[in-house]
This record gives sequence, structure tokens and C-alpha cells, in this order.
Amino acid sequence: MSQTLSASTLIWVPLAPLVGSVLAGVLGTKFGGNRMGRAGSHTLTILGVLIAFVLSVMTLMSVVQDGARFNETLYTWMSVGGLKMEIGFLVDGLTAMMMCVVTFVSLMVHLYTVGYMHEDDGYNRFFAYISLFTFSMLMLVMSNNLLQLFFGWEAVGLVSYLLIGFWYNKPTAIFANMKAFLVNRVGDFGFILGIGLIVAFAGSLSYAEVFGKREELAGLLFPGTDWMLITVVCICLFIGAMGKSAQFPLHVWLPDSMEGPTPISALIHAATMVTAGIFMVARMSPLFELSDTALNFVLVIGAITALFMGFLGIIQNDIKRVVAYSTLSQLGYMTVALGASAYSVAVFHLMTHAFFKALLFLGAGSVIMGCHHNQDIRWMGGLRKYMPITWITSLVGSLALIGTPFFAGFYSKDSIIEVVAESHLPGAGFAHFAVLAGVFVTAFYSFRMYFLVFHGKERFDQNPDAHHGHDDHAHGHHDSKPHESPWVVWVPLVLLAIPSVFIGYMTIEPMLFGDFFKGAIFIDAEKHPGMEELAHLFHGRVEMALHAVSTAPFWLALSGVVLSYYMYMINPALPAAIKKAVSPIYILLENKYYLDWFNENVLARGARALGTGLWKGGDQFLIDGAVVNGSWKLVGWVSGGVRKIQTGYLYHYALVMILGVFVLMTYFVWLK
Repeated sequence: MSQTLSASTLIWVPLAPLVGSVLAGVLGTKFGGNRMGRAGSHTLTILGVLIAFVLSVMTLMSVVQDGARFNETLYTWMSVGGLKMEIGFLVDGLTAMMMCVVTFVSLMVHLYTVGYMHEDDGYNRFFAYISLFTFSMLMLVMSNNLLQLFFGWEAVGLVSYLLIGFWYNKPTAIFANMKAFLVNRVGDFGFILGIGLIVAFAGSLSYAEVFGKREELAGLLFPGTDWMLITVVCICLFIGAMGKSAQFPLHVWLPDSMEGPTPISALIHAATMVTAGIFMVARMSPLFELSDTALNFVLVIGAITALFMGFLGIIQNDIKRVVAYSTLSQLGYMTVALGASAYSVAVFHLMTHAFFKALLFLGAGSVIMGCHHNQDIRWMGGLRKYMPITWITSLVGSLALIGTPFFAGFYSKDSIIEVVAESHLPGAGFAHFAVLAGVFVTAFYSFRMYFLVFHGKERFDQNPDAHHGHDDHAHGHHDSKPHESPWVVWVPLVLLAIPSVFIGYMTIEPMLFGDFFKGAIFIDAEKHPGMEELAHLFHGRVEMALHAVSTAPFWLALSGVVLSYYMYMINPALPAAIKKAVSPIYILLENKYYLDWFNENVLARGARALGTGLWKGGDQFLIDGAVVNGSWKLVGWVSGGVRKIQTGYLYHYALVMILGVFVLMTYFVWLK
């Protein structure tokens, strides 16, 4: 590929998955007459994503080795006044990295799905959906303007709705996808307000043009207030990210979305949809750098999410929900880094997290298959000898998640903790405490799950709900013992385990301290010196890992692992005793801080009461009763009175005329 990337090559990165999706969705389903079999559907969609992945890797190599960049409009949809609505691509270090992460994780999920969904009736439809999801995400990360960003943003939301509710005969899945859709609409309302303000005051949708006017925007006040316009814009944009990236209090949809098949849990919650908000804030860094208020808001929201969502992971017994709450917590870490103006660290953690979190989700799916669709970790145990590949890959994913030195998660997680300590924002003290405490919490619940699933006594034959698992429709072999998953399931686990170990070590220097994100991420080093101070503390990758042994995060993580081993392997009576001793706290966690209760009973009922009041008071009484019915009744009453005067007798009319003349004469005399 040449120094300047070619549009004709780049366009096939999103188009290849789209073509596969359309063919599988039309020819492989009832809609098109089922003309394409299962093999045809999965071959076409996997080929489409493979093409996208290969082209993404070629693009990344050109960006890294030759410094190649691309920022062009491919198609002008319409021009309204001076506002151009266009489709275009912007490819730099940030985009190229996201393209590779999205396509690689998507490719692994596609391969895994062949084994995981092999007996499901909606097999072809599922492949069509996940390929369409990949297209939507690629359009989002490759966009060079806010219109296309918003298109991709809404498209991933729509496809995630279809995927979470994939089993549309299952009431819990329908409830979950509706919940995800509604909560995301709340965030998206803020997002579109932010875009609207940018268009109103910058007069453009193009990133380059908007960033070129950043100094003008920085001097404006929000009309009618003394608020800085840029602060309002950034907070509105971040509200969009709070919905998509599941930040408190708009996080409530993500754990429920586990009702979808396991492959989409990996796709939505690892590398793609939930990281869209993180990517968007990093892309908008030239605007966020202008407002410390907005950055502090981002920092505090991220810190709350990182710590308090981790606590919920401790009490979960559903294997997928444990991993889901860990995703929420790690998204909180990324958001904290964004708030500390360490955008490159946030995106670095986004990348490392994508691999090990996809690995953990797919590993959980493999365990579910091996245990005949039981998802309750209390009825597993001792799976290590039955599922050796799933065991070792899950261990790698867990070690990466808790930030074990030299593993991928260590480099990104420790960088976040260090950079927050160097931040000078008002919320930095709380954020630093939250990310430090989160290290212990993450290690505890991750290894609680690991020990209960793979070690200890075998409990799968005691499961009272045996053979009634509630996750997936695909069925395993119903013998009594668990079994290793087929190669098409474990090969993606192995391929994801490799970057989960090495990717952080390989990329920390260019991504955090090199020119990888040059031109893509902007930091005002004078106001926010965190990254410079982090660079002074960095003395090499090996030194960083060796030095970690003397730092608090390492010992917090180790103590979390040791405590979980003691509580669940050596003294299993202790968790029950603690649960009894702190039952009010347990009940609070069990009810997820009562946020779902508040949303359903206060917000939803309040909205319904308001709607009913407006309907009965406004629509029925005021509009229908007073305006519509009242107007015809008034006309009828007036016409009824007037009709009595219209008698048809000449002397009546003459009398009225004489009375009229008399009244007029009296009036004019009175005026004089």
C-alpha cells in the first residue's frame, strides 16, 4: 500500500462484512427462501470479516511504517445552506488500531459461533446480524465527520437490540433488549444535543473543521446562561458515551444483555459496542481539553463505575454476569483515564481489554457448553481436568484482567492508576482511591469465579437445575461428565490468549510515549501534564513490570487472589458467614443498588403518570373537550340564538333596523 492510503481499498473494510451480512440475511433466511445453507452463510460472513481484517492490518502497517494518513470525503449526501452532510473516512493511528481490534475480535467470534450455535434454528440469521454489527462498528470508527459517527453509533445500537433479543420467544431476552434500547436512547439524546450544538455554533459536521474552530468555541457562553458553551457540548457528548459505554447510572442495560447468545456477549462487551463511547471521547479530545469541568465530570463518573460495579461482580453466581460486571468496571477505568486527559492510556486499555475480555466471554461460553448449559458457578468445580484448553485460556484471561506483571492488562491498568495519581483535577483523589480499590475487587471476583469453576470439588452432578440451563438453545452432549468444546470453539480461545499475554508489552512504548497517536489525540500539556509526568516515570517495559512488585496495585491484586482462594477453596463456610453478618449490604448489592427498582417504579411510572395526565388533561379535556368540542358547541349555541332572530317577517327586520339606528345615534351623542 502506498504512502497515501487508497479510498478504493479502505471502502472494502466496512463493505466486505456488509456484503456477507446481506447475502446471509437474504438468501439464508425465510425472507429469501432459504436458498443458502448453513455452510454457505458462515463461509460468506467469515470471508467478509477476514477480508476486512487483512485490509485493516495492511492499513495499520502503512500507518505505522510509512506514516500514511487518509482524510477524504467519499460521497456528499446533501448540502443544506453551508452545511455539508457527507460520508468520508479518516484513517490515522487511532482509527487503524480500532479497525484491527474490531475485525480481529469479530473474526474470532464468527469462528466460535460455528461451533456454539450449530444446532440453533436461527443460525444463518445470527451470522447476518454479527456481520452487520461489524459493518456498523467499522463505519463508526472510520468516520471523519459527526453525521457518519452518529449513523454508526445508532446502527450498532439497533443491531445490538436485534442480537440481545435474538431468541424472540424468550420473555427475559425481549425485556433485556428493550431495556438496552431505551437506556441507550437516553444517552443518545444527550449525544445528538451535543452534535446539534456543534453544528449550530461551528457550522460544520467535519472533525477537521470543528477542531479548527475550537478556540472560537472556547470563548463562547451557552445562550442565556453564564456556562461555557464547550463545557455543555462536551458533557452532552459524554452523556452519549455514558449510554453506549455503560457508565453509571446508564449502565443498567449491560448485565441484562447477557440474555443474548454468548458470542454476542463477547462482541458487544469486549472490543466493539461498549468501547464506542471511549473511542468517541478520545477522538473529540481537542474539544474536551478546553473544559476542565467536563473532564472532572468524566473522571468522577468513571471512578464511580470502576469501583461500585466491581462490588456487584463479587456476589454474582451466573458465570456470564460476573464477566459482564467486570466489563463495567474496566470501562470505568478507561473513562477515568479519559477524565485525567490520558486519552492514549484509555485507548491502550481499550485495546488490551478487548482481547482478554473477549477471551473470558468465549471461555465462559465454552464452560457453559461443557456443562450442558448450566451457567451457575456454584454447580461447577473441578473442570480443569475435563476442559484443559478452556482452563488454561481462562486462566490467561483472568491473569491479564487483574493486571499480572508482563500480561497485557498490567501495562494499561497500571498506567491508568499512575496517571490518575498525577492528575490535578478536583475529583482525582476519589478517582485514584476508586481505581486502587478496584484492583483488589477485580482480583477477588475474577479468581472467585476461576476457582469455583475450574478447581475444588466437582459439583456439576449436584445441580438442581441440571439440563435446564437458561442461556442458549444450542445443546451439548447430555452425558454426565463435562467435556472439552470442539476445535472451532477452542481455536479462537487460543488465538485470543496470545495477544492477552503479549500485546501490552509490545505496544506500550509507541502508543503511550511514541508518535502512534500523533495528530489523532490532542493534549494541552500545560494544563494537563499527566502524560508527561507518566513518561518521566517510565523506564522501559521490563523495568515497569519488575518495579510493579514493590507497588500497591500488585499486592492488592495478590491479596484479592489469595483471599478468594482461602474463602472458596480452603474455608467455604466463610462466605456464608460473611453474607449473614453483613446481610443489609448483601441485599443492597443483590438489588444492584436499587437502580433497576428506581428506574421501573419511579422513572417509568412517573413518565407513565405524566403521559396519562397529559393525555387526559391535555388531550381529552383541553384539546378534545375545550378546543374541538367546545368550539362546535359555542357555534351551535350562537347559531341557535341567531336563528330565532331570523324570522322572515319584514316588520321584524324594520324594527331591528330602527333600533340599530337609535343605538348608533345614542352612542355618537354620548361620545360628544
